[in-house]
Amino acid sequence: MQKNLNAMIQDEQIIGAIDIGTTKIVTIIGKINENDKLQILSLSKTESTGVKRGVVQNIEETVNAIRKTVEEAEFKSGYKLSEVFVGIAGQHIRTIKNRGYINRTSFEDEITREDIKALEKDMYNIPIEAGEEIIHVIPQNYIVDNEPDVKNPVGMSGKRIEANFHIVISQISSARNTEKCVQRAGLKVKSLMLEPMASAEAVLTEDEKEAGVALVDIGGGTTDLTVYYDNIIRHTAVVPFGGNVITKDIKEGCAILQRQAELLKIQFGSALAELADSDKVASISGIAGREPKEISFKSLAYIIQSRMEEILDAICFEIENSGCMDKLSAGIVITGGGALLRHLPQLIKYKTGMDVRIGFPCEHLAANTSPEFNHPIYSTAIGLLLKGYEYLKEKNEIIKTQPLFFDSPTKTVDLNISQEKEIEDHKENSNKKEEKKKSSSILNTFRKTLNDLFDEDDSKM
Repeated sequence: MQKNLNAMIQDEQIIGAIDIGTTKIVTIIGKINENDKLQILSLSKTESTGVKRGVVQNIEETVNAIRKTVEEAEFKSGYKLSEVFVGIAGQHIRTIKNRGYINRTSFEDEITREDIKALEKDMYNIPIEAGEEIIHVIPQNYIVDNEPDVKNPVGMSGKRIEANFHIVISQISSARNTEKCVQRAGLKVKSLMLEPMASAEAVLTEDEKEAGVALVDIGGGTTDLTVYYDNIIRHTAVVPFGGNVITKDIKEGCAILQRQAELLKIQFGSALAELADSDKVASISGIAGREPKEISFKSLAYIIQSRMEEILDAICFEIENSGCMDKLSAGIVITGGGALLRHLPQLIKYKTGMDVRIGFPCEHLAANTSPEFNHPIYSTAIGLLLKGYEYLKEKNEIIKTQPLFFDSPTKTVDLNISQEKEIEDHKENSNKKEEKKKSSSILNTFRKTLNDLFDEDDSKM
């Protein structure tokens, strides 16, 4: 029964996820194929105007954006969503370390998975500040009867089980506002998941997680961090700065409009002033007929670099807090929309001395996935789907997803094609019958004429 349920979750389960970000809202629908890879059925993205630094500040605008992307994604995939996995981030997220233990009644019995779950469940009862709630409890290592550094105690014998935990805490109001937006869009939140953990699931390889790696997800409102070492999440953090503060600095420093500053950053920006071309300038049209402004690439790069160094300082501080600064053999992986900023890997390598690469969410995608989905801005959304499947397997649950149409879109197209073929065949047969009838009529007329002619000749003779 258990095996059949897992097979059903993996082979037939179609789920959806929503990434509610500061600059964009993404709804994604997918399933795991027979090769254990994620097959994306549809993806829809729209601008986010009701979220600031990862926190919902305008319920109505956020609901409208969610509803728009959900309807578009459902139409493209042909499936109606009922429950979704939703990402949560923002400056209100904080983490703590804690240690817990349980004493078992019998020394002889083996430690079971239920014992470990009981220990983890007990962590949700630890005292935290008013207005907060625990959203993730991540075990670091276990101690069984004073035997340290046990990774998985299931099957061992022992009476006392201890464990160190990494606990992620969120403000209740922020989490409830996020859930409220999704519910008003007509969906139920299956689970809230920390966005940095989702991005890491989509981008990082197993080798990187084992060797030690820091994933930096640079979004519009926040920069999220996840530190892995020895295949365990050692630290998570949310820095309340992202690509939007860089755009704001460009806007104020160059005295131009917000949209002009964003285009300037994307098209001509550089994170390292030394590599910017000092001989080139960008011309920005003036406001209301005023003369255009010329901004040098060098000056633009200095504005971007100064703000990006501030963000990197905050990231390095969090990595040091994790205690894994000297253990990151795989260096740093950057993802998110901000990761595509020109010369950013070089700046990070210069500041930290670590290896740097840009993370694309291609690690777990099916081979026939469209190249447009393999983009750093979709790392969180794709990771939410992957974490969603993990959640369903762990909980032994299935989400019921109804077809939006009576038939799948592919089948509908096939039916239309076959109907068109039938119509064409019917027309062709009708034409053939008509031609046959016409030719038969002409032949009969010709025969009648000949008979009349011979009858006339006979009468004369």
